[in-house]
Amino acid sequence: MRYVLLFIIFTSSVFTYGQEIYKTEDFNADNYFENIFVKKLSEDTLSSQFLIWVKDTVALHKHNFHTETIYVIEGEAHMYFNDEAPKIIKKGDVLFVPFNTWHAVKVISEEPLKVLSVQSPGFDGSDRIFKSNNEKHSDD
Repeated sequence: MRYVLLFIIFTSSVFTYGQEIYKTEDFNADNYFENIFVKKLSEDTLSSQFLIWVKDTVALHKHNFHTETIYVIEGEAHMYFNDEAPKIIKKGDVLFVPFNTWHAVKVISEEPLKVLSVQSPGFDGSDRIFKSNNEKHSDD
């Protein structure tokens, strides 16, 4: 019985994940990046978390089976969803992008847009589909 209990304690600690606390101001983009810089914070099969900096644009794209929640940390941009008119997003805004939703970003502030992006399930990029250049939103 004692060995069974030790086995349970050992295996439960092996298969659980520790908690992480991040301060977004402690993370900076590389000194030079052309347009987009991505810093992966953590991931598992259920979700992936990234800090993303954008200087100019994120091209119109969708995810076949991922949802994305975006929290704006710094900057301001036009956010495009499907064929809707752009919405201005800024520090403190939270956005939910359902799977199969076309979306794009055009930064309108002097500083880069800095966001926390949480994607579910875990994101490996395989379901990201870009719309052809002739179908991009009108600000490109």
